[in-house]
Amino acid sequence: MSIARRPRRLRQNPAFRDLVAETSLRPSDLILPMFVVDGLNEPRDIPSMPGVQQHSLDSLKRAAHEALDAGVTCVDLFGVPREEDKDATGSVAWDPQGILNVAIAELRQEFGDDLIVMADTCLDEFTSHGHCGVIDDQGRVLNDETVELYQDMARSQARAGAHMVSPSGMMDGQIAAIREALDEAGHEDVAIMAYSAKYASAFFGPFRDAVGSSLEGDRRTYQQDPRNFRESMLEVDLDIEEGADIVMVKPGLPYLDVLAGAVERSSVPVAVYQVSGEYAMIQAASQNGWIDGEAVMLESLTAFKRAGADQILTYFATDAARLLK
Repeated sequence: MSIARRPRRLRQNPAFRDLVAETSLRPSDLILPMFVVDGLNEPRDIPSMPGVQQHSLDSLKRAAHEALDAGVTCVDLFGVPREEDKDATGSVAWDPQGILNVAIAELRQEFGDDLIVMADTCLDEFTSHGHCGVIDDQGRVLNDETVELYQDMARSQARAGAHMVSPSGMMDGQIAAIREALDEAGHEDVAIMAYSAKYASAFFGPFRDAVGSSLEGDRRTYQQDPRNFRESMLEVDLDIEEGADIVMVKPGLPYLDVLAGAVERSSVPVAVYQVSGEYAMIQAASQNGWIDGEAVMLESLTAFKRAGADQILTYFATDAARLLK
């Protein structure tokens, strides 16, 4: 056959494929979400997220060392308080002795600037009702009152030593308010990763096991409708205008179009969160022998990079980084 263009020429062996690869995935692209639980003495498995654990302060540091040794240079901390410490406003979230702030301080003492310590800046783990902010007597989340508490939380995380805060509550105006609070408190160097396009997704299910969520109802009045795209572009634009250093899309694989759209318009780095449900499905299928778990893990992470993500939050971070190295 007379075929002038034979694309298979460049696929004939690994060296050729690497030579012309359009997408590169590195350990330093990955961010590891971690859960630390007040009062826990030993790490505890999360049944709905095989391979992921709730950590004690000691096991948190060990796992962070493993991640850094593998090449992961950033972790995202979620704190899980004692049930009796939860209240209507989530006040333990800005308590210097609260579990999240203590964990931030201990990681900073352990790693200095070698590991970027990011903290989740949201109240859902700390409130007795499980919502991301203050609610009124009809169960509605109050936007402006909640944002004021986010300011308190961000300041406390910065004082504890967080390099970066990550507001995930999807309150209007939260980024501008947090930036103002941090700057006024002398924390101009603390960065903000904004959960800009965060959808009210069914893929979050296992995460609620991980943080012992007390959620009553749902979050559809403040997280985005999965049917909408333009709305997420507006949210990205607003967060950049308000001072976000990085914007994020969450979940990941079901929203690759949103990720690509955010990348196209953003003047700051764009992150994506491969959420608990995505992780759990890959792990479950792998454990049942239905897929090659390692191959699907790397393929899914490569898809985020191909869509333009600069950073990927994933529970696979340490395992993937080891394979990439």
